[in-house]
Amino acid sequence: MKKQSARRLSPSQSGRPTPEQIQAAKNSILPDVIANDLRVLFIGINPSLYSAAVGHHFGRPGNRFWPALFAAGLTDRLFQPHEDRKLLLAGCGVTNLVARATARADELSAEEIRQGADKLKRKIKRRRVQTAAFVGVTAYRTGFGRPHAKIGQQEEKCGGAMVWVLPNPSGLNAHYQAADFARLFSEFRQAVGLPDQRRDSG
Repeated sequence: MKKQSARRLSPSQSGRPTPEQIQAAKNSILPDVIANDLRVLFIGINPSLYSAAVGHHFGRPGNRFWPALFAAGLTDRLFQPHEDRKLLLAGCGVTNLVARATARADELSAEEIRQGADKLKRKIKRRRVQTAAFVGVTAYRTGFGRPHAKIGQQEEKCGGAMVWVLPNPSGLNAHYQAADFARLFSEFRQAVGLPDQRRDSG
């Protein structure tokens, strides 16, 4: 399978990638937003074609990751996807269980997800991450063989890091509304001891 690094493409006149650009991003690799000694590493299942096309995590309009971070006080304002690297200033980063971009998560095999989990453990240990926050319980269950895992803190660790599972922020996840994301992400922030960036900024 041919893989390529995601490139930031010239957008259409609407400011969004064209359908051709989105399709061309299939199987490309979206680089991590990561550094050593992070307080939190957010972990998605894999990049969408849209995110890979624009070159930024959780890039699709309607994804609730960035609004959830702001509502929870993890950022001092609502970040846009192109500002993803600014998360590092707050001691946070972003990666994925599987690096390659697909149109749908169900295009990934269980084996590919498990292999991604093994790589993730090594990455977390090497980078000395304090907390691994999975945004999506299904991927966590598959990758780590925890079929009954629920939202919240997990008993086991990952590469030495504390593990927390948060809901998938995709706009397709109808089980959680904006208020649910704000509450769960805020509880997470407080549990790991991160300050309320909104309060500190003003």
